[in-house]
Amino acid sequence: MANYISVPRDFSRVKSKAYFNLTKRQLVCFTLAAIIGVPSFFLIKRIGSTTVACLGMMIVMMPLFFLAMYEKNGEPLEVYLEHFIDAVFKRPRKRPYKTKNYYDLLAKVALQERRRRGKGKE
Repeated sequence: MANYISVPRDFSRVKSKAYFNLTKRQLVCFTLAAIIGVPSFFLIKRIGSTTVACLGMMIVMMPLFFLAMYEKNGEPLEVYLEHFIDAVFKRPRKRPYKTKNYYDLLAKVALQERRRRGKGKE
């Protein structure tokens, strides 16, 4: 019986893994999440119960996990958000279709030339 290995056709999607089958980006984000989340757990535990502290830690760590894992069309989250903010907030919604009519410019120059020649003959 033959064993088959699936090979992706597009090698640009293949990412190199560093440790524990995670990319460098994921390792950095998870490390930052742990650096922020663990102290927040102990700080919240002083005020409330362990359950509340655990939920608070998860809420603090989730944005960094999402930043590490989310990818759409090959773009990480911050690039996708930058494009979204540009399209929605920075650029105008209505963009009128404007062209430079070079033929109209040539016609105006030709008309001015005719007028100049006509005045010179008089």
